[in-house]
Amino acid sequence: MVSEQTPVFPGDQPLELRWTARIGPGCPVNLSALTLSPHLGAHADAPVHYAHGAAAIGEVDLEPYWGLCRVVDVRGCGPLVEPYHLAGRLDGSPSRVLLRTCESAPTRWSHEFAALAPATIALLAAAGVRLVGIDSQSVDPADSKELPSHQALLHADMRVLENLVLDNVAEGDYELVALPLRLAHACASPVRAALRSLA
Repeated sequence: MVSEQTPVFPGDQPLELRWTARIGPGCPVNLSALTLSPHLGAHADAPVHYAHGAAAIGEVDLEPYWGLCRVVDVRGCGPLVEPYHLAGRLDGSPSRVLLRTCESAPTRWSHEFAALAPATIALLAAAGVRLVGIDSQSVDPADSKELPSHQALLHADMRVLENLVLDNVAEGDYELVALPLRLAHACASPVRAALRSLA
């Protein structure tokens, strides 16, 4: 759930909601206005987030965000998910992989979270993965200035979901729906990510 208490990257825009109209005499509806970072809560980064002149979220193809996916539990892997954490776990994988790194979704910002090694992005790309998702705040460490894993995503033309909630989700294959909004020029979009069991 996204609220005013949802953790944000330091300096980013938290959610602000205000009412522009309320039900009353002469007004039949409530209307609200939102101010928020498109990186708030579960979201899809656009390539323009980490590369000048790259595609905005309103320009990316929706296909990677909708279809069969595999959830892989890598809790306890340490600060970086390395290729060996996925050894033997991508055989027959769909083209979408979600990595569970957290016991439960963060309720406050912390610089300590699991990110992805660039070599792990390369491994996923070589396995035919077109979208990777993670339940931590970023695929790169919080203090990274070069964003090597984001750059590896760009190089492989892969899409990414961050800040997913994978609490109580068991390893296995599912159907994923996590469509970004078609926001012209935006560097990201919130998503309502949902998994449906294939059983």
